[in-house]
Amino acid sequence: MKIAITGSTGMVGQRLVHSLQEQGHHIFRVIRSRNANFKEPTISWDPEKQFIDLQQLDGMDVVIHLAGENISKRWSKKQKEKIEKSRVDGTHLLSTSLARLKNPPRCLLSASAIGYYGNHPGSSSLDENSEQGKGFLPEVVTKWENATQSAEEKGIRVVHMRFGVVLDTHSGALRKMLFPFQLGLGGKIGTGRQILSWVALDELPSIIQFLIEKEDVVGAVNVVSPEPVTNYRFTKTLGKVLKRPTLLPIPTFLLKLLYGQMADELLIEGSRVSPRKLKHSGYTFQHSDLKRTLEHMFNN
Repeated sequence: MKIAITGSTGMVGQRLVHSLQEQGHHIFRVIRSRNANFKEPTISWDPEKQFIDLQQLDGMDVVIHLAGENISKRWSKKQKEKIEKSRVDGTHLLSTSLARLKNPPRCLLSASAIGYYGNHPGSSSLDENSEQGKGFLPEVVTKWENATQSAEEKGIRVVHMRFGVVLDTHSGALRKMLFPFQLGLGGKIGTGRQILSWVALDELPSIIQFLIEKEDVVGAVNVVSPEPVTNYRFTKTLGKVLKRPTLLPIPTFLLKLLYGQMADELLIEGSRVSPRKLKHSGYTFQHSDLKRTLEHMFNN
């Protein structure tokens, strides 16, 4: 298949490009820089200027939209505007452009986030039918997903991939945690009771390939492991795998001081999210046990 990918240089995008190429698909990188040097063909776009090369985009079988501003920074007013603008405006541009094509793709897989549900106590289990939560992220995710409306009206099958916390040793949230753990300074965050709904980076290419092929799957799909864990269990498991102590809890007041609202919505609280639609559609997880997943990551 001919597959166009935005955000192809990010953590998920890099792994996905390699995996899809191994399966024989033809990859087209949707990029901003005109001077970028890739072995794959490229399609020019500039979301800020609302520009995309329609001629190059025409005739794709699948479009995978992963681009967006990093949310793991302190949420100043300016940063929050950048986060919302990058996700909503970029998705709207892509969606309206696909709707204008003579030969539109049959499928648009658009990145989203379990931040849609907001934060909930550990006992509350959430699936794709659960309601939108409260806070900055739920509002952004709702606007982000609604921005695909033009593609949906064109008859393109749209899937909103609501990613959980993606675990990888070389980038992302896990990478940021490693330094204090390696120094023996790792510990739970606050009470440690908040739920971490995670997914291994190594799992994502298989899930995305499954979503491409499963033509009856539409709308929101929770891309998370079927076994979420508490922050306490995650901390203890990571410590065991790294053979490091986990005795120093991180006080919540310090995180709030450093990161403000971002700490409340991403670090201090959490939610138990289920991949109900993936499981009911027949997907079998390769990485569902946290300890085995972390051992695999650090031993390969």
